[in-house]
Amino acid sequence: MFDLTGKLALVTGAGQGIGAGIATHLAARGAHVLVNDYFEERAGPVAEQIARTGGQATPLGFDVTDCDSVVHHLRERAVDIVVNNAGNAGAAPMQPTLFRDMQPGDWNPAIDVNLFGVINTTHAVLNGMCERGYGRLITISSGAGAVGLPFGVASYGAGKAGAASFMRHIAMENAQLGVTANSIALGLMEMTDVNDPDLVESLASTVPVQRLGSSDDVGPAVVWLASAEASFVTGQTIHVNGGGVTT
Repeated sequence: MFDLTGKLALVTGAGQGIGAGIATHLAARGAHVLVNDYFEERAGPVAEQIARTGGQATPLGFDVTDCDSVVHHLRERAVDIVVNNAGNAGAAPMQPTLFRDMQPGDWNPAIDVNLFGVINTTHAVLNGMCERGYGRLITISSGAGAVGLPFGVASYGAGKAGAASFMRHIAMENAQLGVTANSIALGLMEMTDVNDPDLVESLASTVPVQRLGSSDDVGPAVVWLASAEASFVTGQTIHVNGGGVTT
């Protein structure tokens, strides 16, 4: 089950963290993975590590918010699986900021990468998927797109919610063509740039299962949605969050 041999998968924002883990899980199931990142030099080591463990991967550097660049890099590739994972606004991680403290335009990076990045990649591959009769579109969303939070992530949540809504519409438009579109909404996850054990423990204590999530929690869900076995699942948002958000 869940054999992805012969499938070409694109994972955006896969040069580190959750995206790298997702790429590794897909490759372990036989997919050839296009490891995308804003920085190709970050994608390269991930692709090399996959190859060292017997998988197939190709680094692919482009900015998902640049529609022309997305089309340029994908138009000649018969992509079967897209995992829209990119979530940072280019080079620098976005910092939580209360909306009332923002200025017009401050919210654009979060919307651009989390919503328009998903739209750009989907548009670049969708016709090919429909013509071949197989496609899996998977967007990594967030609990912040499902519930309101007081932590200064309003624009981020708006982008994630918009992308999940977009997936539902794409699912309905293409349900008879072998293409599914779903979202995976994440809860509190392990963060590679946090080295404060007390902070990690404090965050984990707020999750019902009493730990933070990892790519090993997300990867299997992605593999399932990417597989032929999930052909009856479309237009859904699946929460992978240790019970942190229930809907």
